[in-house]
Amino acid sequence: VVIFKDMESFTTKVLQDFIVISSQHIHEFPLVLVFGIATSPMIIHSLLPYSVSSLLCIELFQSLSCKEHLSTIIDKLLLTTQFPFKLGEKALQVLINIFLYHDFSVQNFIKGFQLCMVEHFYSEPLSVLCCQLEEAKKRINSLSHDQCENIRKLPSFRRYVECQVSEKQIALLTEDSVLKEIVQKLLEDLDAYHENYISVLRCLHVFTSSLPKFPLGKQIRELHCACLENQVWETEEYESSLQLARMLNKSDLVTMLQQCVEIFVSSSGNEFDKTVEKLKEFLTQFQKLEAEAFQEQDVSVSSQKELQKKTDLYHLQKTLLELKESRRSKKLTKFEMLRFEVVDYIDSLVRRYLVPAEHKTLHEIVYFNTASVLRGHLNAAPRIALHTALNNPYCYLKNQALKCDGGSISNKAPDICIVYKLHLECGRLINLVDWLEAFSTVVMSVEGPNADAASSDQVDDVIHARFIRAVSELELLGFIKPSKQKTDHVARLTWGGC
Repeated sequence: VVIFKDMESFTTKVLQDFIVISSQHIHEFPLVLVFGIATSPMIIHSLLPYSVSSLLCIELFQSLSCKEHLSTIIDKLLLTTQFPFKLGEKALQVLINIFLYHDFSVQNFIKGFQLCMVEHFYSEPLSVLCCQLEEAKKRINSLSHDQCENIRKLPSFRRYVECQVSEKQIALLTEDSVLKEIVQKLLEDLDAYHENYISVLRCLHVFTSSLPKFPLGKQIRELHCACLENQVWETEEYESSLQLARMLNKSDLVTMLQQCVEIFVSSSGNEFDKTVEKLKEFLTQFQKLEAEAFQEQDVSVSSQKELQKKTDLYHLQKTLLELKESRRSKKLTKFEMLRFEVVDYIDSLVRRYLVPAEHKTLHEIVYFNTASVLRGHLNAAPRIALHTALNNPYCYLKNQALKCDGGSISNKAPDICIVYKLHLECGRLINLVDWLEAFSTVVMSVEGPNADAASSDQVDDVIHARFIRAVSELELLGFIKPSKQKTDHVARLTWGGC
């Protein structure tokens, strides 16, 4: 398979010759050519004559959008029990925001995810337990006393200990063997939580992804972030979603229930057998309501015909008032009651299984949620870094000769650093002559009082050239610009330290 990433950028003659030569050896060396086209498929006929294009068996296809690729990656990496490593809400939101608002690069998202893994396994001592459950149980038995102490220091484990009786608290805090037994059980619970969470999350997404205005988001990643952030059933978006779900028609509701049944049947969790039976029971009840629905429709049609017969204003008003009163006192139909029951049952599943991960004990072992570290690596702040490099070159060069007090200027610093620190002391307009004299004073101080006076002219020329180069570099970086008011002045473009 040969991929031409940008077909329009290739030389036409070379492309034609390549296709002709390849077609002559197709039996010995079969090829599939994939052309990336940025404009229109008609460009193929513009670039290739008929004698060449006739050698190709052309099939058109379109690649998926970047957002669909992102959804696939999140679905395969995060919304699965195959990989124990997970991203917390803050870290995941940082990666998604960079993707949506900066580059739309799936490759950069994957690199960010890899960076999260590196940071987690480097900074978290207990990440040794972030593995498959069976392997984690083996590693728990070989934990040292210091590693057991690290477990006791976890905030989630401390909350767990505080909820136990006093005798068990003492055992957990003093006996490593008791701690290891409890940690194994807690990791089993955490693994079961992930299995149940993913299935119920997909089920909830089936109900919310087709609602008007998408209160909980159209993509499952948005719903996943909402569930990780806090208890989703306490949000206004969730309440509005329930209200809209209680107005779904029968066909949509039946289709959603069928999809939920498929999700729970394919789930690896063992707790959803009764859930599947309950959902199938709902489907059976909906089928039984079809005949009754037709009867109710006939009754409504007859009432509309009665309204059409009454043309007298008085009788019409009286009939409308009677209908209004009857609607107020009218009980819910069997379909409406069943629909409410279905939505309430889904709500009970959400409240039971979609608890935020931060509420689970030992979540720190498998979840990475340090968004500040991630922003520091991925969300670059070039202006701050540039100011730090120019104002304090020792920060990056680590040269002891460049160490100096905050207000002083080292004569051993690079020329652009000296020029930059001098320009910070000036106002809006900088006199180039005064700036050159200050620069010369700082640079010449390294020679001391015994400098050779005979070479002063040569030194002045060299210093002058160094100053011009440093000022040009500063202008290139965007700190200054030529002034139209005075030809021997430049204007500052920044204010303050950074």
